Amino acid sequence: MPDFTTLMLFAGACLVLTATPGPDMLLIASRSISQGRSAGFLTYAGIALGTYCHALAAALGLSQLFLTVPVAYEILRWAGCAYLLYLAWKTLRSNGAGFSPTATLKRLSGRRILGEGLATNLLNPKMALFVLALFPQFMTPEGGSMVAQMLVLATIINGIGFLVNSAVILLGHRLRSLFAGWARFPRLPQYLLASVFAGLACRLALGARN
Repeated sequence: MPDFTTLMLFAGACLVLTATPGPDMLLIASRSISQGRSAGFLTYAGIALGTYCHALAAALGLSQLFLTVPVAYEILRWAGCAYLLYLAWKTLRSNGAGFSPTATLKRLSGRRILGEGLATNLLNPKMALFVLALFPQFMTPEGGSMVAQMLVLATIINGIGFLVNSAVILLGHRLRSLFAGWARFPRLPQYLLASVFAGLACRLALGARN
């Protein structure tokens, strides 16, 4: 187990990283606005679960595959792009909930929202490389099991991420309430969320490996 000072340094780095707006925060915010507070928390739960998966993969050496076999990185990158574009298309075609709490439009299931958050995180190879690059800097051979250390660090970053993104979710939910009277634009939430998915796909497709 890393010592207390090391954990505090890691927590400080995580606070800076999670408080910086990024793709995860954007997805969580758009979900909160389009589907409400519970959808925002479910999306974050999926992302946090994905972080645990990446930490386990790094501990078991699977993430190293992206560094030694470039084609593996490319396969996962383009699979992630295709999945995000699929989500954008499905969002535009769906009858998702409008801003109004009394809207009769169909709401997405919690399982689907959680699964989309998880899949979006897992299919992002940059997240795997991020964990592989950052976590080992705060691990020590004398700290015990590498898997245990990875999971401890993943728990810290997820805990800090929960605090930061809770504020984002509550703000998004508040904006949803403010926009509830926008009866002239009932499909605005779908357009917003689809734009986020498409934007994330373009970012993943066009972004540099490092």
